[in-house]
Amino acid sequence: MVRSRHRGTRGVAMHRNIENKVAVVTGASRGIGNRIAERLLEEGAKVMICSRSPQGIGLALELFRKKFGGCAGGLAADVRDYQQVERLMASCEEQFGGIDILVNNAGIGIFRSVDRTSVEDWNAVIGTNLTGVFYCVRAAVPSMKRRGGGYIINISSLAGKNPMAGAAAYNASKFGLNGFSEAMMLDLRYDNIRTSYIMPGSVETEFAGSSSKSNWKTSADDIAQVVINLLKSDPRSMQSRVEIRPSQPPRK
Repeated sequence: MVRSRHRGTRGVAMHRNIENKVAVVTGASRGIGNRIAERLLEEGAKVMICSRSPQGIGLALELFRKKFGGCAGGLAADVRDYQQVERLMASCEEQFGGIDILVNNAGIGIFRSVDRTSVEDWNAVIGTNLTGVFYCVRAAVPSMKRRGGGYIINISSLAGKNPMAGAAAYNASKFGLNGFSEAMMLDLRYDNIRTSYIMPGSVETEFAGSSSKSNWKTSADDIAQVVINLLKSDPRSMQSRVEIRPSQPPRK
């Protein structure tokens, strides 16, 4: 007798095989988001990418289409603007037929002491790193529900549990993102939508404004591999939180 392991979980079970699934990856013109999108394309998914920069998204999309053809789509969009987010999700549905996977990667960091953080800086960080995630989730979930389920992965940071001097806005955004992710998981789990958040430590990207290379840091590829592993995990379980850090950082 063959026993079915996934009663009523059509939308969740499908992610054990990523091929032909539809993903949206925000902040994907470079860095971690770009590598996540590329890995999804390598696994056979159809991927819609976005970035605030029309030039950046155009270049990334050109490179992806040379390698993966029509499986890659893209649109310039600022996740702080809900109308732009709605347009992004609608464009994905129009081009690829729906949304199965959402990777909320778009993020910015402005690192100043709290008394030197301007109102504009605060709103930019919270708006991108926290409110922007809410906007993307709100706009994508209806499509996931129509397709029977999905997977949402939020890229947070170890700064979401470890406060740092000079990072009040960034810490607040990531502490908030972690709480939002856990509450969202409780809201959506019975709609066959799994939620995970990844908390990287030091990653070798240009995010913090440094162009120097540090071979002790984790790489964008390391984070992308965690995303793939989560999507391929058994739908009976949910790894709601993943911490990833360098194995041998410099001794303090």
